[in-house]
Amino acid sequence: MRIDDKANPVRYMADEARYDNMKYRRCGNSGILLPLISLGLWHNFGFIDSVHKARNISRKAFDLGVTHFDLANNYGPPFGSAEETFAIILEKDLGYYRHELFISTKAGFDMWDGPYGNFGSRKYLITSLDQSLKRMGLEYVDLFYHHRPDPYTPLEETMLALDQIVRSGKAIYVGISNYDAERTEQASKILDELKTPFIIHQARYSLFDRWVENGLLDTLEKHGKGMIAFSPLAQGMLSDKYLDGIPEDSRAGKEMTYLDKKEVLQKIDKVKALNGIAISRGQKLSQMALSWVLKDKRVSSVLIGVSSDEQLVENVKSINNMEFSDEELTRINKILK
Repeated sequence: MRIDDKANPVRYMADEARYDNMKYRRCGNSGILLPLISLGLWHNFGFIDSVHKARNISRKAFDLGVTHFDLANNYGPPFGSAEETFAIILEKDLGYYRHELFISTKAGFDMWDGPYGNFGSRKYLITSLDQSLKRMGLEYVDLFYHHRPDPYTPLEETMLALDQIVRSGKAIYVGISNYDAERTEQASKILDELKTPFIIHQARYSLFDRWVENGLLDTLEKHGKGMIAFSPLAQGMLSDKYLDGIPEDSRAGKEMTYLDKKEVLQKIDKVKALNGIAISRGQKLSQMALSWVLKDKRVSSVLIGVSSDEQLVENVKSINNMEFSDEELTRINKILK
């Protein structure tokens, strides 16, 4: 007998053509290929968000060949809830394809009260990963990051913790995030001596934030490490969302966000000028902004956060036009200066 469920639930089956159109790029000198577009769960996957929408976005991402799903211990809100939502997604949808997924999480920012829930101590990193694995219902992650440099803990302690995490089987690879070029050089030397599979650095990079060009990309290339860019759309500023003002439902229009109205208003003239170049390229501004980051082959992938599967499809189209003429680059740089 069948139940009369009007929602007509059907088990998710991935699109058989999911690998036909996505492009993949080698992560440094490692054996890992990452999709040019990866899905970040920083926003829209917490308990304050719709689980139904989160499932739709994740399914659509995988159907488009997005194999990399990026989390952190404190993504939400509240802290930890994005990983718990992802556990539901794995259970209901993507778990059957676990061997095809590349799942990452991180620890480094504040996570729990007291002296052991922050920064980069051995205790914090190992304990945090144990909690993350429990929240996601996983035995291991493919990649574990130290989320930010710690000015207090010896770098050797932090790197030895990453090494132990791999040797314990709780992560296959490790990475770092938000380290400057000098600190990255030091971390790379320690991990290479330990023969720890350190393969990637996650850094903020966009048309509006180009700090990685001041030595970090060169350091990563020198050591054979990949880079994945987060906030490539500058928290949504590099899209058509703010061309006519600040919508109430946008990030800049809400509280609990890292993008404020003042910052948007200060850059709106540049956004409009960049949008003109995007239109001449036959792209939306968001697509051009992603293409611009990916034009540097040292960038293995870009992390995007989306609020709908339609937005995801739109952003993935950016990989179809990643070439820039010298004239276009000159015009872009002139606007940014």
